[in-house]
Amino acid sequence: MYRIIRRVLIILPAIALEALWIWLILSLARPLSGAINALLLVFSVIFVLFIVMKRDEDSYKILWLIVILCAPVPGALLYLLFGNRRTTRPLRRRLDANPLAVAQQSDCEALSRLQEEEPRLAQTVSLLSRTTGFPVYRNVRTKYYRLGEEALGDMLSALEEARSFIFIEYFIIESGFMWDSIVSILERKAEEGVKVRVLYDDLGSITTFSVVEEASRLWDKGIECVPFNPLVFVKGTVNYRDHRKMLIVDNRVAFSGGINLADEYINRKVKFGHWKDIAFRIEGPAVESFTRMFMQFWNAFARSRLDESCLSFHADGPKGDDGLVISWYDSPLSPHASSNGLYVELLGQAVERAWFYTPYLMPGEKLLDAFQRAAERGVDVRIIMPGIPDKKIIWRMSKSFYASLISSGVRIYEYGPGFVHAKASIIDDRICTIGTVNLDYRSLFLHFENNSLFYRASVMDDLVKDYEETLSQCTEIAMPPRGLLRWFIDGVLRIVAPLC
Repeated sequence: MYRIIRRVLIILPAIALEALWIWLILSLARPLSGAINALLLVFSVIFVLFIVMKRDEDSYKILWLIVILCAPVPGALLYLLFGNRRTTRPLRRRLDANPLAVAQQSDCEALSRLQEEEPRLAQTVSLLSRTTGFPVYRNVRTKYYRLGEEALGDMLSALEEARSFIFIEYFIIESGFMWDSIVSILERKAEEGVKVRVLYDDLGSITTFSVVEEASRLWDKGIECVPFNPLVFVKGTVNYRDHRKMLIVDNRVAFSGGINLADEYINRKVKFGHWKDIAFRIEGPAVESFTRMFMQFWNAFARSRLDESCLSFHADGPKGDDGLVISWYDSPLSPHASSNGLYVELLGQAVERAWFYTPYLMPGEKLLDAFQRAAERGVDVRIIMPGIPDKKIIWRMSKSFYASLISSGVRIYEYGPGFVHAKASIIDDRICTIGTVNLDYRSLFLHFENNSLFYRASVMDDLVKDYEETLSQCTEIAMPPRGLLRWFIDGVLRIVAPLC
């Protein structure tokens, strides 16, 4: 709470200046209020037409249409500040100035094999590669972790083996056993001359990590630490957060998944019952995608620069051929909403099953329809949700989608022992995805996320086994009782869901 109060006090002058500026404009314009109101009404109508014609998620457009029609002037201003994707321009300029993520080429042999085996899926994967700029690789070796505590030991071992660089990027970092164990190794590695870079989301870590205290201590130890999109005043880009999670060592090994660097993610601190999260470790050429993701963001926000020499360092890695993999990041700067579009595609291609892990369930209309259609044509569609929520209002919003999904045949389960933070999907016996993407609007459209798709890789067997074991600890949710009051509350919650 102290950290939040301090941050609020820092940005209050900026908010006060913005409010004063608006007040002065309105005061000077008061004699012309009638003409101005008429002009603003015309602008509101133009805004409505613009939103209707815009290519965007229907639920998001409906929300802003209601806001603008109910309150034309403040609604239009709010849309300009927070709802219009043009507010991404400052972030776009930073990231476009560092286009390191688009320099790779797909493994032609791997793509050819996919086209021969599954031409329809090959179209989907090729589109994903084209729109994100990240390539398809032959998967060399991937290890799956059912829980955060299972991953920590391997993460520490990989850090100990670092010889060239260590890149760390997480939404939440918090001092405790997990982070302190990592930092003790980072300090030694920095003394040995290893490049150590830490990137964290400023808003995501607002209560747990700060530039003034934790970050400055890392700098004193030779560890460069930078916040993503720092919150220093109210601006249009405040909505776009870095929800990515990755640890990369020497362009040789990378870790990703749902876990952040805080003790609840390894069940050393109990907050919402047992914390069910997953992660994976990947080795081989595919690690380069993670290295480039980090380099692009680092160069956009840090004063020091990382160059292509980071990509030339390769320790002797494992050899093998374990299916295919493509790793990418989602961006609110892109019109494609890559993971959302991918899930719609995969649900449309599913034949036998489509199983999902997610902590939050607030899909847009296209994804909701894809879930329903898959279940209605006989696909075994299942979603595992938390039994104990971390945010009760978000949990209630997620439940507002239960009736629509269950009535179509989607089976929803809640994890009895606690909170599910895992984000993954299993499609038939061919495809799985593991990453940071929740099935909610913020994650699918507003956050920077990273995700990985595996095709006919052994990691899928481990994920399926884990999912089945988790199901044994879950309770299947029955059709919620119907009623006018519940229908009304669910409708309101679904309208405002894109804001949460």
